[in-house]
Amino acid sequence: MALDQQKGVWKSGKGKGRHTPKGRQLQDEPWDEVRNLLKDAPRRRDLLIEYLHLIQDRYGHLSAAHLRALAEEMRLSMAEVYEVATFYAHFDVVKEGETPPPALTIRVCDSLPCEMAGAQALKSALEDGLDPAEVRVLRAPCMGRCDTAPVLELGHNHIDHATPEKVQAAIAAQDTHAHLPNYEGFDAYVSGGGYEALKNLRQDGNWEEVQARIKESGLRGLGGAGFPSGTKWGFVRGNAGPRYLAVNGDEGEPGTFKDRFHLERSPHLFLEGMLIAAWAVEADTCFIYMRDEYPAVLEILAIEIGVLEQAGIVAKGYIDLRRGAGAYICGEESAMIESIEGKRGLPRHRPPYVAQVGVFGRPTLVHNVETLWWIARVCREGPECLNSIEKNGRKGLRSYSVSGRVANPGVRLLPAGSTILDIIEACGGMADGHVFKAYQPGGPSSGLLPASIDDVPLDFDTLQPLDSFIGSAAVVVLSENDSAKGAALNMLRFFEDESCGQCTPCRVGCEKAVKLMQADHWDQELLEELSTAMVDASICGLGQAAPNPIRLVMKHFADEVTVNSTGNPKSYGTEQSLEGGEHAK
Repeated sequence: MALDQQKGVWKSGKGKGRHTPKGRQLQDEPWDEVRNLLKDAPRRRDLLIEYLHLIQDRYGHLSAAHLRALAEEMRLSMAEVYEVATFYAHFDVVKEGETPPPALTIRVCDSLPCEMAGAQALKSALEDGLDPAEVRVLRAPCMGRCDTAPVLELGHNHIDHATPEKVQAAIAAQDTHAHLPNYEGFDAYVSGGGYEALKNLRQDGNWEEVQARIKESGLRGLGGAGFPSGTKWGFVRGNAGPRYLAVNGDEGEPGTFKDRFHLERSPHLFLEGMLIAAWAVEADTCFIYMRDEYPAVLEILAIEIGVLEQAGIVAKGYIDLRRGAGAYICGEESAMIESIEGKRGLPRHRPPYVAQVGVFGRPTLVHNVETLWWIARVCREGPECLNSIEKNGRKGLRSYSVSGRVANPGVRLLPAGSTILDIIEACGGMADGHVFKAYQPGGPSSGLLPASIDDVPLDFDTLQPLDSFIGSAAVVVLSENDSAKGAALNMLRFFEDESCGQCTPCRVGCEKAVKLMQADHWDQELLEELSTAMVDASICGLGQAAPNPIRLVMKHFADEVTVNSTGNPKSYGTEQSLEGGEHAK
């Protein structure tokens, strides 16, 4: 009996076959457009985010057709490309049939200093005064310009002390690009002795001697953790190569802008410090991970890295500048490394630590921008530039980012033993009409302390007994016109938005905390139980530190979390300024 007469052998198909793979189809035109953007660039997996930026910058969004073409070009699954694109806030993924966003986007910062300066009223005025079909207005986290609040980003142009009138004028002038500040360029830096220390070390330097000088200076990591900087070098050198150096330039902690301050003035001091640290650990490549909210800094670094290559100080490609895409979690070092590898910025479980298993699984030295800025200074000026300065029993200098209700906000380079009163004095005192009430000593993660605690040095290890910490030294000063309860809610909303969602205690905990904190009367027992779960079970520092604003407000500002005799306590409403009482009207 013939095969075609046997039952069950042949399926009842129509015999037409399938000419394309199942799933979303590759389209020729988008594929050509993606190939034209990438040109001869290597199709490496770790460059995925860089290529997503190319498409976003060129077309204003990421269409499904372009994502499919990029997946084809890089030999990745569509799922991998899609999950990365949708993780980061600065990518606009548009599915088939959806309307792309307008050509122009305005991002209004709503972090604490900007909300205190009226960001919500500004956002509402822009939404009412602009055509949503032409301009999109979004709320956004800290842009690192807290000293000029309120701030917004029009395209890539930051507008300080923003008003609707300034925005209208910028739109009319089509002023949507980053403005580069005046900074010390390569020639000026070299004429002042720049890169001499690096040159001498490369000729006949001993890395252990340099490490000893860094340790003698007392320099600690200035990204927030405060780990002794020189000690890290030994950990990385102790592992077999190849080794890498990764610069954490993602200072997304609201209230922090010191790294931007230094990079926009003396980028080569940072670059020399980075190359010295890379020399010390024999790094094969230096990765600089810079947040996308700093377009001017990204442009400055791209220019000056090119100058270093032309001058023969580094080989082409030795410094690999990477652009973040709007994810606060990438300030956590292992999440940053995941992002450098072209993945979602999900923190890794530790151990192993990045000094052992970092970028591409190799030993990696991670330093903050300001830390490297100081390494160059120590190598040029000696450990005395830090350890010879002492105040209140503390040694060294600290770059405090100061904003809020002070007369002159900005970065203040002060002795590490400075108290909050010293910092306020360095900023010209309180702003007119404001009386000191509370302060955030080190970003939202540090919570709020009352004005009565004014004699504690704002340094490493001094604030832990108060259930706080210095972190990145992001100091926000509040006055009697402000609500501590409202400030804490602002901080938890930030953490809710920026949680990567990997672990349940942080993802769900932040969301539940925000709901509980919006009540007129806080359920303090339940909030404390929730805080304990988040601290004990979260994978990384975001979830572990997020409850600090809750706990410190309940401890020091208990009167604000209960209904008082006049009704609801002052709070920062979503449709008004963050000042309470008459100032909100």
